Amino acid sequence: MLLYISSMIVGVAALVSINSFGDNLRQAIDAQAETLLGADLSFEGRTPFSDVIEAVIDSLGGEQSRRTSFASMAYFPATGDVRLSTIRGHEPGFPYYGEIETDPPEAGRSYITGRNALVDGTLMHQFNVSVGDSVRIGTVMYRVAGRLIQTPRETAAVMLFSPRIYVPLAELDKSLLQRGSRAEYEVYFRFRDGRDADAIVDELKPLLRAHNVRTDTVKEEKEGWDRSLSNLYRFLSLVGFMALILGSLGVASSIHVYIRQRIQTVAILRCFGAKAWSTFHIYLFQAIGMGLVGVTIGSALGFGIQALIPIVLGDFLPVDVAFSVSWSAIWLGAGIGMGVTILFALLPLLSVKDVSPLIAFRSELETDTHRPRSLFWWLINGIIALGIILFAVIQAPQPVVGVFYALGLFVVFGVLWIVARSMIILLRRHTPRNFPYVWRQGIANLYRPNNQTLIMTLALGLGTFLIATMLLAQQSLLKQISLVTDGDRPNLVFFDIQPDQVDGISRTLAEYDMPLIDSVPIVSMRITALNGETIESMRADSTRRLTWAHSREYRSTYRHGLTDSEELIEGVIVEAVSTNHEGLIPITVESDVAETLDLAVGDSVEFNVQGIAVRTEISGIRTVDWQRMQANFFFVFPSGVLEEAPQFNVVLTRASSEKIAAEVQSSVVQHFPNVSSIDISLVMNVFDAIFRRIAFVIQFMALFSIIAGLLVLSAAVFISRFQRMEESVLLKTLGASRSQILRIMLVEYSTLGLLAASTGLVLAIGAGWGLANFVFEVDFVLPVQYLLYLVLAELTLTIVVGFVNSRGVYERQPLEVLRSEV
Repeated sequence: MLLYISSMIVGVAALVSINSFGDNLRQAIDAQAETLLGADLSFEGRTPFSDVIEAVIDSLGGEQSRRTSFASMAYFPATGDVRLSTIRGHEPGFPYYGEIETDPPEAGRSYITGRNALVDGTLMHQFNVSVGDSVRIGTVMYRVAGRLIQTPRETAAVMLFSPRIYVPLAELDKSLLQRGSRAEYEVYFRFRDGRDADAIVDELKPLLRAHNVRTDTVKEEKEGWDRSLSNLYRFLSLVGFMALILGSLGVASSIHVYIRQRIQTVAILRCFGAKAWSTFHIYLFQAIGMGLVGVTIGSALGFGIQALIPIVLGDFLPVDVAFSVSWSAIWLGAGIGMGVTILFALLPLLSVKDVSPLIAFRSELETDTHRPRSLFWWLINGIIALGIILFAVIQAPQPVVGVFYALGLFVVFGVLWIVARSMIILLRRHTPRNFPYVWRQGIANLYRPNNQTLIMTLALGLGTFLIATMLLAQQSLLKQISLVTDGDRPNLVFFDIQPDQVDGISRTLAEYDMPLIDSVPIVSMRITALNGETIESMRADSTRRLTWAHSREYRSTYRHGLTDSEELIEGVIVEAVSTNHEGLIPITVESDVAETLDLAVGDSVEFNVQGIAVRTEISGIRTVDWQRMQANFFFVFPSGVLEEAPQFNVVLTRASSEKIAAEVQSSVVQHFPNVSSIDISLVMNVFDAIFRRIAFVIQFMALFSIIAGLLVLSAAVFISRFQRMEESVLLKTLGASRSQILRIMLVEYSTLGLLAASTGLVLAIGAGWGLANFVFEVDFVLPVQYLLYLVLAELTLTIVVGFVNSRGVYERQPLEVLRSEV
């Protein structure tokens, strides 16, 4: 009963806590939707707004506040440290809803006057910066007025990738916004007269799209976060569903134990005239009664656990999630938990109707387990399968996702079952006869009658699968980033360099004995026409759907030939054209963009290059290895075309150590304040920090499945307790010592743990390989050392649980066991 109810509690607690948190999160986003945007409406563009858009902004009226955002180096004079950061220049007023949380609290309001700055707390901690210190952005020095804690539209995880620094817009160094800088220009509105921001957007959309102005409203921001959090919802619902299924396996094991203990009672009832179905109903009602107890306790426990989930996921959430009761989640979790429990209890309960009355007089008489399966047995299995699909559909964010949940579950359990059965057959047929008796007896326990090897492999294998898959994905991604900086590849990138600054940067690198690996010119441009059809006419056609590739700003280059990260797969490369070239300019295009834009060799593309129309023709299509630390481009021009266009340069170099990298960045930013840089090793550290947080979240959620797996393991070990008692008595009668019996059990549990870990690892390696190659598109890494640690932990866990549940077996007296069989 304890195992049965415990399995129910874990499964229901997982469902109730996760569903309650999901409901609370949606309610928090609905209630705080305005604070997500900080205003009623925003206009956003990659360039300063045109006169037409400025006229529209003036006509809308209301309260307005502007913001300009761009990436730049932040230099801290007190320590000499520099870091690429996202600089946000604000006008007074923003945010209109919510507030900028800072330490001290008043800094969020007072920084806007004077040359003050709010600096991301992680950045301040990293460089040991205190309130009152200075930070220089460009040529302007600011006083650090406070530490940024929380800001509208940004989570703590996002700020790890690019730390934020807030400064007054009026105090910005305007030289940082010169041609070539990737700045975002925004204006925020608040309408106190109750105007509908979405209606305004619908009316102005054609005009705004024509001028490449994006909009955002409270409704759009909310929908955007809903889409962003959809993966989180899917993951959480999957965790809850898997925990429930594992708990249901524990239910099935526990019912099996319970019925096995009640065989004599059932036989006596049959002797007194009870029908087979009557006895079946008796124990079914008992299972339902115990299930109600488990559902009640599980719902209460889940209600308490939901308070922990926002703490674990806090860095990834855009809002504060309040703790409240979600009755719909409680009723849903309890209903699904009860339904799944009853379904999984039916199969072991079917054995009740096959109990013969003769067992009351002849205990050695057993039900024939090899008889053909009845129609009712197949019907129950079909109902269980349909029930799993139905519950998955209910639990998943979308019905189709639920179907895939269920199908994936069937596949995973099917593979685990096949591997476990194969291992049992191999052990039975190929256990060496020259092994010591203790080893042969321990291994034989895994395939003797009534063994629980299969169900224990399912439980432990799934837990191993979840943890190992996460570990493999993490190591593959981290290894890919470390490979970027191996050997002589560049690990430091300087960009936004004006043409007349390249020589100065080169001299600075020479002072630190650092090579100038490459200097790449970059020219900004936009596509205006494809094969003679303009982008404007495409936008006007409501039947056409434009992609990101149609409207983005491209940063292209000109050069001779290919780099070592590129491969020509179609057409030819024209390395240079004459200055008096007539006709279309031959260019090459990256294969993915060519597919998105539906371009082929010979097609024409017209660009707007800083106000000049340049007509080109696709002469070749390239593939690009974007993981290589090089300057890679979608479009590449031949020499002789763009040399006179406004441009900036990117310089790639390699630092021998993090200390040298920091020193040269500090020197460059002091002499060339407009130049920014990226230290790839620092990017790797940030990525590692983010991934560790994600890993912690997944491991925390996997605890539900692991606890459920432990309960299944305990139930499975307890099932075989009867056989162990008989074997222990017989071995004691034949003269076996306590040490021998314990060593037999040690061999059995060690082999079982190794089998379960191997099964989970086989699946995890396959899943990790698939994630690396098809999702992350990186080389698969097999971290043998970490996997060995995981196998060791699995062995230890199995042995501990096995011995705890088998305690007291050796102490049973022979007569006590033998009399129970008389």
